[in-house]
Amino acid sequence: MNGTSRIGFAFVAALVSLLWLAPGAFAAEGLWGPIDDRVITFFSFGVMVFFVALVTVLSLIQIRLENRKQRAREDLERLRE
Repeated sequence: MNGTSRIGFAFVAALVSLLWLAPGAFAAEGLWGPIDDRVITFFSFGVMVFFVALVTVLSLIQIRLENRKQRAREDLERLRE
């Protein structure tokens, strides 16, 4: 199989699997149980908390890396003198 036919096969396989699973997406009964407003609200709060925590953790990591980079620059400048 060449690259184009592999991509086509993967696309068709993904499309068929999505169409096969689609009826379950519209069911009133999910993995958690009956889907009502309370379940949707708590799930939405969970998504919001996840992204807030993700942004906070990634920002803290970036701050530490920036500080480390700045210290390395200062050390190089000090050694050049």
